[in-house]
Amino acid sequence: MSEDLTAEKLHREAVVVDAHCDTVRLFNGIHKSSHFGQRNEVGHLDLPRLREGGVKIQFFALYVEPEYKTCAALRRAPTLMEHFLQEMGKHAESVTVIKSWHELELALTKGSLGAILALEGAEALESVEILHILYRLGLRSVGLTWNERDMLADGVGAGVNPGGLTSLGREMVREMNRLGILVDAAHLAPRGFCELLTESSLPIVVTHANAAGVCSHKRNLSDEQLRLLRDNDGVVGLTYYPPFVANSVTCSIEALLDHFCYIADRFGVGILGLGSDYDGISTVVTGLDDVSRLPILTEALLRRGFSSKEVKQILGENFLRVIKKNMEPGGR
Repeated sequence: MSEDLTAEKLHREAVVVDAHCDTVRLFNGIHKSSHFGQRNEVGHLDLPRLREGGVKIQFFALYVEPEYKTCAALRRAPTLMEHFLQEMGKHAESVTVIKSWHELELALTKGSLGAILALEGAEALESVEILHILYRLGLRSVGLTWNERDMLADGVGAGVNPGGLTSLGREMVREMNRLGILVDAAHLAPRGFCELLTESSLPIVVTHANAAGVCSHKRNLSDEQLRLLRDNDGVVGLTYYPPFVANSVTCSIEALLDHFCYIADRFGVGILGLGSDYDGISTVVTGLDDVSRLPILTEALLRRGFSSKEVKQILGENFLRVIKKNMEPGGR
């Protein structure tokens, strides 16, 4: 059997998990010609292309736009949730909104796309009670910041010497652990990252970032952060955004593979996953033009020397491990 066929079969068998896309913003009229249920010429991701790419579980991020952050985040976040729930509801025969580990297992069994609702930045989380309300509506992953300072923590762009978690942030992390909401450290400043790993009783995720040891972008993770993440049994979704891959507006898939190899060699395959940032980025790694092209990444990982078992871990099994530990009551 040729390498191509081996890669194709492996990709079909794998449970592919993508930990971050911003496609919900397209449900809000930015691209009126964009329809989630049909193959589009705009954007990176829709239901047909997710199927073509073999994605089984997709995280959908809600990003509160800057104009709402200062005084209307609490109003904007539920509005975005409603856009998401309406669109997923139109395709209920093909999509399951995941609220528990049991539902995730059922989605995989029946072959529907598992959609996990995430909040990118916690500006709307003014209290634990608000967290509970959004949880009841389906929220299952929360990024504590989006580069800036909010009520929970400082992001990587919060001044020259960003701080850590606030007292409310610490309380929220404990409550997310109790509820089974994944805590996402993407965008979090280094001090807060370290404090989070002390505060959280469960493995965390970094849904979209790369290795600072390969590309020194402030959003990428240092070796110390990657070591802490490994010790936490967490996982990082590597992103296909060229500035995070090679400090460039364009780069090859080989440059992205350098990040996979760097992290695997130093910290093990167990912390590696996928976090495309599709529909939230202006340029992508050459070859991964949209989600339908993901089998190319599988082939490339095999070519770089990862075993079939390791590739399956990277494509989704590592994220599934962390999701289960957070969402399944027995895992907490």
